[in-house]
Amino acid sequence: MNLPNKLTILRVLMIPLFCVFLAFSPDSDLWRWISLAVFALACLTDWADGKIARQNNLVTNFGKFMDPIADKLLVMSAFVMLCSQGRMEAWAVIVIMAREFIVSGFRLVAAEGGVVIAASTIAKFKTVSQMLAVMLTIVFVPGPLAIVAKLVLYVAVVLTALSGIDYVWKNRQFLKG
Repeated sequence: MNLPNKLTILRVLMIPLFCVFLAFSPDSDLWRWISLAVFALACLTDWADGKIARQNNLVTNFGKFMDPIADKLLVMSAFVMLCSQGRMEAWAVIVIMAREFIVSGFRLVAAEGGVVIAASTIAKFKTVSQMLAVMLTIVFVPGPLAIVAKLVLYVAVVLTALSGIDYVWKNRQFLKG
């Protein structure tokens, strides 16, 4: 197993640790900053695995398939936790999760046919906006700058919807059978 794939697996393994720290974060600034640090480190593994894979010709089907799943698990865990704490709006989390399940379904159907659907450019921006929304929510909600986190969340919802439409359109052949 190559380094980029190990980083993807590391990101998945960091999720429970992040969730435990985030669970304590509403009551403690220390836990808030620790949960932010773990989440940010997990996000850095996403950037690093892609960069290393492309620069060193280490791109694999495993990486193309698992990297977006690891991203979804990380971000969805954060969204669910923040929503359950009342720090993120449920409607936004539902829209984002719906898109993620739909696209994951497309990926699974395509994989059964031997096709790996890699992340599109708009999907990469979507992921960055979602990760940024999580980080800003951890830092600013509740607080006077909560509006900043909310605006970034709204941008993430729009990019999420657009990237979902893009995936469905580009891969509509998988709807036929």
